[in-house]
Amino acid sequence: MRTVELLCSPGLEVAVRAVWGRLAAAGLPSLDRNVHPTNRPHLTLAAVDEFPPGVAHRLAELFDVTLPVPVTLDRVVVLDGSAPLVWLVQPNPALTALHAAVWDVLAEADGQRPWHAPGAWVPHLSLALRFRNADLRLARAVAGGQRPTGAFAAARSYDGTDRSVTALTRLR
Repeated sequence: MRTVELLCSPGLEVAVRAVWGRLAAAGLPSLDRNVHPTNRPHLTLAAVDEFPPGVAHRLAELFDVTLPVPVTLDRVVVLDGSAPLVWLVQPNPALTALHAAVWDVLAEADGQRPWHAPGAWVPHLSLALRFRNADLRLARAVAGGQRPTGAFAAARSYDGTDRSVTALTRLR
């Protein structure tokens, strides 16, 4: 599986990682406990089985002209009641257009994950996996009521087979 992900600007990444740390300190599930070097706050735009030839280059060209994209985080929720604890991302026209453009580039890719498709996609940054809805009230208190702003400043692709990442933008 290959993903297409947006990475947070430094200040936004610090804000998300701080919540990861507070969740862990409170004894709640948290991505703070995932020590794999690829683990960092990100927004997944799409996931497919494999990139067709030339797609990575086309995505890089797209991101180089569209990033950074401003972002404001919204509320903390549990998706589907017993799944990931996430910080919702407020969609804005630039982000929605970029998401649709990524899907256009991936139109010929096999194994498109439908939950990332335009119309079904719930933009979010994950805070914890396998989270119980019963702990949501405490998680919201730990996360605090802030709604950080920042930008998605870079893009990458995660390869689920070998757990590696490939940059899809030049370093900024």
